[in-house]
Amino acid sequence: MGIIISGYLNNKKLKDSELENIEIELLLEGIYRYYGYDFRNYAFPFLKRRVLYRVGAENLTSISELQNMVFHNPLIMKKLLLDFSISVTEMFRDPLFFLMLRKKVIPIIRDAPFIRIWHVGCASGEEVYSMAIMLSEEGLLNKTRIYATDMNNNNLEKAKRGNFPLEKMQIYTKNYMKAGGKNAFSEYYSVRSNAAAFHPFLKENFIFSQHNLATDQSFNDFHIIICRNVMIYFNKQLQNRVHQLLYNSLIPSGFLGLGKREEVRFTDYAGHYEEYASEEKIYRKIK
Repeated sequence: MGIIISGYLNNKKLKDSELENIEIELLLEGIYRYYGYDFRNYAFPFLKRRVLYRVGAENLTSISELQNMVFHNPLIMKKLLLDFSISVTEMFRDPLFFLMLRKKVIPIIRDAPFIRIWHVGCASGEEVYSMAIMLSEEGLLNKTRIYATDMNNNNLEKAKRGNFPLEKMQIYTKNYMKAGGKNAFSEYYSVRSNAAAFHPFLKENFIFSQHNLATDQSFNDFHIIICRNVMIYFNKQLQNRVHQLLYNSLIPSGFLGLGKREEVRFTDYAGHYEEYASEEKIYRKIK
């Protein structure tokens, strides 16, 4: 009898899991059709974790209940969008990456009459302001246009403000110095209550815009594209789609910066880049 009950319970768990997967697929299809956000090719384990988290947070009993709320309550859709837009960032994140940009990439593009840089998935903007600080110290900020995009408008609004928690300035200062900073980091912001407000001159040449890698197209030719820790949430099909987009958006001999767990090697575009600073995942377009 124990074996029969155990087999029944295991079979039920399997069926429940299959049902959850079907519900999630229906939810994603509905979100794409109704709201235009395409998460269908995101990594399924990541999506499942975030969907189940939202089910629990709303005290619901099933994914189907969440689906009903998503389509009839835009606030729930907004919450789910935030769940899918996990943002882990900081100023001069991975300082050696920025140091390599400063030492090996900036000298190559310095003589261009005008420089265009695209920060993909900019989140709340810390790395965009980091880039602006570095370019200012290298005397290139005034002739550079930095495009900062994200699929989440809430992130973009935060990035536009340029206000970051004051308690993080200590670790940001350490990152800045490790990244080759030339001044006192505190010169770039003023203190307002519990926030560090970065000076307006840093964002004079910023363009913030909503952009969805799963559905949107290329919109300019760039000398540098920074797309770090974005594609780790995508399946192989969407990763290749994004690599095509990034490749088509780079000028000849342009530079692509990826995250620590990302690379070009196993994509359809492996033969189109050279490893320019391999440890920091900086690639250069060669054909």
